[in-house]
Amino acid sequence: MPLRSPTITDELADGVHQDAGRRPEGPVVIEIRNLDKTFRIPEHRMDSFKERATHPLTRVEYRELRALRDVSFDVHQGEFFGIVGRNGSGKSSLLKILASIYRADGGRVRVAGRLAPFIELGVGFNPELTARENGELNGVLMGLTRREARRRLGAVIDFAELQDFVDLKLKNYSSGMMVRFAFAIMVQADADIMLIDEVLAVGDAAFAQKCMDVFHEKRDAGKTIVLVTHDMGTVQSLCHRAALLHEGELQYIGAPEDAALRYYRLNFAGAETDPRRPAPERDAVMDLNVRVVEATLRDEAGTAISNVEQDVPITVDILVEAARELAGPIFVFHVVNEDGVVVFAFTCTLERTVLPGQRVRLTGQIENRLVAGRYYLDCWVRQDQHETMMALQALRILRFVVYGTAPRHGVVKLHADVEPVLED
Repeated sequence: MPLRSPTITDELADGVHQDAGRRPEGPVVIEIRNLDKTFRIPEHRMDSFKERATHPLTRVEYRELRALRDVSFDVHQGEFFGIVGRNGSGKSSLLKILASIYRADGGRVRVAGRLAPFIELGVGFNPELTARENGELNGVLMGLTRREARRRLGAVIDFAELQDFVDLKLKNYSSGMMVRFAFAIMVQADADIMLIDEVLAVGDAAFAQKCMDVFHEKRDAGKTIVLVTHDMGTVQSLCHRAALLHEGELQYIGAPEDAALRYYRLNFAGAETDPRRPAPERDAVMDLNVRVVEATLRDEAGTAISNVEQDVPITVDILVEAARELAGPIFVFHVVNEDGVVVFAFTCTLERTVLPGQRVRLTGQIENRLVAGRYYLDCWVRQDQHETMMALQALRILRFVVYGTAPRHGVVKLHADVEPVLED
């Protein structure tokens, strides 16, 4: 049974979206003011002795690449802060300055608390040492005593699932083994602030999901996390706020949904699109500014639940709020598995105009033929302005698990009426 038609409601909801949450109002633990970073890149490199000998007076000319330009923002204690942007926008350079790997050319950075950076695969490791020796060494570098590093080594190896390779030298590790080991060390360091670049893409799907579970645990525990990523679903489901960098400049900081939309504009709306300006008049994607107030799964009695049993209908109760007028909004729902595959989708439309501040409730049941596993419910809110303009916004609504003992084959379980018949 699909969702009932969306209805406009004037009720006030005390709850919040279970994934998005409210921004923590703790003290500032990362303060960045007027940060600048420039790299000098040689136009022509002289790599060999022969070149230097035959052209001793040749001057190497350089061009400047401004990686960061006057960047300023704060991160509060307990905040999950996302940094997004296209390749080359300055995201990794910013994280490396925070981790004291790079030195800024100008501006000021102040950090309160112990940092655990996870920025580049293999940084800080000695490939000639074993995982056991590297684990102890890196624990000390992250601020642990030698005794604490030894005591936590067992948990590191168990998390990374490297029990059979603990005495193998790291130079013999695969990239997947290396990323599991490095992430496990960072998790066990239990620092006040975690800096994470998108090196998790190296891991397999199962380990990526394991890392996502850790992110949720750290977020719920009030840890401060700064995450650089290209995955807008992760930004919307985990981050309290997000910043958009473009060509070294901070062009937006605020709600994760808005940061994700501006990121999509940069990638799909044309190279000359500036996310700080209104969208162009034709062939455009405009911001809807729809906010998720509350999103819950419920059982037959109406009680809020987190997970759903196989074959039991999925009952959803979703409340969204419009920040601007919406004329006949269309809600396109995607159920996505842990590998990022859209298992199925459905659409419902509200044939009314929603005024700014009004709320729309979407409730009802979804037929559940999903096999056991972890899933996400995403919603694309769409409004067709006219033939050449469409307003679009992506929201990650829910994260849930389908559980059961039925065999797990494929992505959905279907009932088939097929009988074998032996022919004479």
